[in-house]
Amino acid sequence: MTKPVQLQDIERPNLYRDVFPYTEFPKVTFDADSVPMENPQDIWITDTTFRDGQQARAPYSPEQVLKIFDYLHAIDGDTGLIRQSEFFLYSDKDRRAVELCRNRGYQFPEITGWIRATIADFKIVKELGLKETGILTSASDYHIFLKLKKTRSQAMQAYLDIVKAALDTGILPRCHLEDITRADFDGFILPFAAELMKLSQQYKTPVKIRLCDTLGFGVPFANASLPRGVPKMVYALRQLGVPGEWLEWHGHNDLHKVEVNAAAAWLYGCKAANCSIFGMGERTGNPPLEALVIEHAQLRGTNPKVNYAAITDLANYANKELGFNLPANYPLVGKDFNVTRAGIHADGLLKNEEIYNCFDTLKLLKRPVGVAITDKSGAAGIKHWIEERYVIDIPKHDPYVLAIKDNIDAEYTADRISAISDEEMEKWVKELFGDKLPPRR
Repeated sequence: MTKPVQLQDIERPNLYRDVFPYTEFPKVTFDADSVPMENPQDIWITDTTFRDGQQARAPYSPEQVLKIFDYLHAIDGDTGLIRQSEFFLYSDKDRRAVELCRNRGYQFPEITGWIRATIADFKIVKELGLKETGILTSASDYHIFLKLKKTRSQAMQAYLDIVKAALDTGILPRCHLEDITRADFDGFILPFAAELMKLSQQYKTPVKIRLCDTLGFGVPFANASLPRGVPKMVYALRQLGVPGEWLEWHGHNDLHKVEVNAAAAWLYGCKAANCSIFGMGERTGNPPLEALVIEHAQLRGTNPKVNYAAITDLANYANKELGFNLPANYPLVGKDFNVTRAGIHADGLLKNEEIYNCFDTLKLLKRPVGVAITDKSGAAGIKHWIEERYVIDIPKHDPYVLAIKDNIDAEYTADRISAISDEEMEKWVKELFGDKLPPRR
């Protein structure tokens, strides 16, 4: 960095009231200059399903944790795409889950811990034989002054003492800079990061930094000002000399930017993006794991070793066994995410599936494209529905197709507003075709 990096130990907190007025929506401000994209070739995913993901729901049983962990490993396909997964370590159930998952012997995801910023907690990490743990190091003046009731210098010294304790114990520390998108970069973040890099040099071991967008204030624009601009945030730390592989993004979806901010962090030099299955996390949730797996494929190419179809298996398990009840239109895994209801779209699907399907969902996710039947589906939609389920090639204007269309039209003439169910369609098909149509397997 060209400007000096020195802690600014101010008397009153910098709450950025021009950006976060609180009684109004937060503001995005821009600088005249932008920062260059770094776009590292090697980028990866880390998982927080068993930490942040459990702050938004009832805790998983150890057996459920193991099942999810198995799915994460299956999706990864021994590629290191899903490189790590962090766990709570405090209860007997937490430790049982760690033991079950560790007994699998998987290389990926690596099991890491999460602890409070207390020296005593390192004993738990050490006892479980973990090599790395996350440590809460709150970064904004909102937290330092208003929650911890400390000065910046007091907070930094306390954090550095904890990091030294981790290093003295032989544990790789990962500092979670809570609320970084409201933090003073010149006055606290960069001076703290500089001290962490000094400790790394002293101990000859990595010291990782997690960039925690705790309230989802981050924005992905290259010339967005700090502290909200994700590109400038990553760029500043990279210019300071923090290796990209020691940086990790952790976002929340309060303002609907959770996935694009994670992608922006990747593109500007932060090599790890933290996520949870189907975005389950505190309040509005974290970047969805399945979204980042597909985002990675778009940025780095589809990897034949990654088991993308296991995302569908995980979604089925989450719905049936974990009570997720993912919305029908949830991207990539919702029941109807690749189902069209418009008749003109169904007609296009019949002519060429690529017209209205974003990729080969059957090949990549084990999800054939579908058509939901409404008064807008028309004969083309009915034809597609039948051919999707039965071994038959039927003309769009077949008398049986038109008879079913008459039934559907009658329903909506009688003021029906819901879609026609699969059960109703199957009943009409059986009445008209009898048992002549063999189902597709």
